[in-house]
Amino acid sequence: MSFETISVIGLGYIGLPTAAMFASCKKKVIGVDVNQHAVDTINKGEIHIVEPDLDMLVHEAVSEGFLRATTMPEPADAFLIAVPTPFLSIENEGDIPNPDLKYIESAAKAIAPVLKKGDLVILESTSPVGATEQMAEWLAQERTDLTFPQTSGENSDIRIAHCPERVLPGHVVRELVENDRVIGGLTNKCSKAAVELYKCFVKGDCVITNARTAEMAKLTENSCRDVQIAFANELSMICDKLDIDVWELISLANRHPRINILQPGPGVGGHCIAVDPWFIVSKTPEHAKLIHTARKVNDAKPEWVINKVKLAIADFLQTNPNKNATDITIGCFGLAFKPDIDDLRESPSLFIANSIAKSHPATVLFVEPNIKILPESVAVNSRLTEFHKAIQDTDIAVLLVDHSIFKENFVIPKSTIVIDTKGIWKNLPVR
Repeated sequence: MSFETISVIGLGYIGLPTAAMFASCKKKVIGVDVNQHAVDTINKGEIHIVEPDLDMLVHEAVSEGFLRATTMPEPADAFLIAVPTPFLSIENEGDIPNPDLKYIESAAKAIAPVLKKGDLVILESTSPVGATEQMAEWLAQERTDLTFPQTSGENSDIRIAHCPERVLPGHVVRELVENDRVIGGLTNKCSKAAVELYKCFVKGDCVITNARTAEMAKLTENSCRDVQIAFANELSMICDKLDIDVWELISLANRHPRINILQPGPGVGGHCIAVDPWFIVSKTPEHAKLIHTARKVNDAKPEWVINKVKLAIADFLQTNPNKNATDITIGCFGLAFKPDIDDLRESPSLFIANSIAKSHPATVLFVEPNIKILPESVAVNSRLTEFHKAIQDTDIAVLLVDHSIFKENFVIPKSTIVIDTKGIWKNLPVR
């Protein structure tokens, strides 16, 4: 097949790097996004997200005329859908959230009018099992003049496959090229067409399977990680109760040749690990007991950190009887869901910081070096503050993300109460 024009639907943390990679192969790429600001920014050769090396790729692709962004789909030879797949809000505590496929549905219905015989449609969005088949049904409903794999098999007019992204934020550009890809077509011809497309820039292996297995592969990877993090987070709470340094404990345990315990933190965030396990639990709640429990452990960790802050406030007031809560300055260091990125999606750090600000009577200092303005959703008494100023003005310092800048040498005031959820400030010099 010949893929001269490629359309990427959704120009976020996955879609934009993917579009840039295809454009770097001198393919004509049409990026589509509902966000006008994102479209305008990209068309100026700039980027609206933080990702190392991506700015240079996009600038070159736009300057050379291989990448263009728009808000409306246009005809292409291949369409890659990389839109969010959140889960629906739940009514009662203890309910299992169900995946929300409205963005996939909207994307499918948006590209349907411009589809033509021979086109390839790939769902890259991390999805619950069966989502690719559902997308194919939505396309078939919109275009009754074309045939699709679910009814016409190998002879269908349109090829459809699922290929989940498997990249690490902060390393996306490199991992898009180097990582293996799981390709799950609705038919064998669909899979082969997808492999041909990705081999434009992918140096890793493209491993063929069916769509359902490809969907489950991504969910399995992230659920495994979630279970491992839950063990570390649960261990940190146990050690706190038993007055044991969890960081030292994990370091000692990991000296065993077959043990590799992860590091605990304030919770689990991001668009994958905090979300994907629910896709498995919602499909098979009677069997996904360990995965469900891990989700509950990790979802409970932010409240545990918030309670630690409340205890710190009480300790401060007891030590300083002439002061009240309005005299206490709390600094929350890090809002992103992982180090050295600007991504706040499903971030436990942002949740913790915002919860503290909502309940604390004084202004709370938010320190996030990767963003320039705070989201509109944060509490009104929060203030984005430069790191070194905040650390000197803070009575209670809550370290939530191990950004590189937080690991640099600095001196912390002796009177500051430190709540370190990442274990990187244990040996700080004080004055």
